[in-house]
Amino acid sequence: MYDLKALYEATSVENACALRIEHPEAQIVAGGTDVFVQMREGKRAGKELISIQTLDELRGVTIDADENIRIGSMTSFSHITRDPIIQQYLGVLGEAVDMVGGPQIRNAGTIGGNTCNGVTSADSASTLHAYEAIIELTGVHGRRYLPIKDFYIKAGTVDIRADEGEIQTAILIPKTSYDNTKGFYIKYAMRNAMDIATTGCSVNCRLSPDKSTFERVRIAYGVAGPVPMRAPSAEQAANGMPVTQETVDAFAKAVLQDIHPRDSWRASKAFREHIAVELARRCLTESVKRCGGEINGTV
Repeated sequence: MYDLKALYEATSVENACALRIEHPEAQIVAGGTDVFVQMREGKRAGKELISIQTLDELRGVTIDADENIRIGSMTSFSHITRDPIIQQYLGVLGEAVDMVGGPQIRNAGTIGGNTCNGVTSADSASTLHAYEAIIELTGVHGRRYLPIKDFYIKAGTVDIRADEGEIQTAILIPKTSYDNTKGFYIKYAMRNAMDIATTGCSVNCRLSPDKSTFERVRIAYGVAGPVPMRAPSAEQAANGMPVTQETVDAFAKAVLQDIHPRDSWRASKAFREHIAVELARRCLTESVKRCGGEINGTV
């Protein structure tokens, strides 16, 4: 069923990095929910694999000494959704990854695999962009940290240096990004379950103590361009502005200055643009409610 040349099982992160150097053409496999399906279809026939499945040090969610939320790359979607740290500080990420596939996929699939695929439709990607995630990469020369916006190079390609034995080991959410913020994610798809997003939108905001002003707003999309992307014009339209319907509407319309959706069999460019504006409006409205605020002028 699976046409493998060889399967190497890493015993530690250091061993995984060494195996990458020894076998530069080998594919890293974590949960295997994408790689093994592709192999069964013959797309990776005759390939070498390096499994990091047994590396428990890459699993789990913690808060480090700098109060960053650290998510090990081998942490499954279902673990993230249930984790108390995620539920307390980053609930929208747990909700977003709970929309990936079905229960079996969420139990096996990992946050690292979801991001390393480099696809714009990944359900975790827009929320991680909106929270300004940092990608931790470990190779034979040590660790390297990249803002997630720089990690994605082009569709299906991310900045992992195989020639230096790198693997993704963690995703960090800075305290400055998650502290006192609430967010909301909407996945628009043809079906309610087991479908790839036609467009995905993730928004989070921080309100002033009196709930009258947007202190900080972030928005990011999946399937609005070749890679997941922020919409800085929309953020600028809301940051520092009063929490009113006028601000929300201006924010939503401004996303069209930044996104670059395409025509495909799933949806036309025009439809995706229409949906992107509406999703932005709904996500920011719900984020305000989650912050305990109320949008003035709401009809």
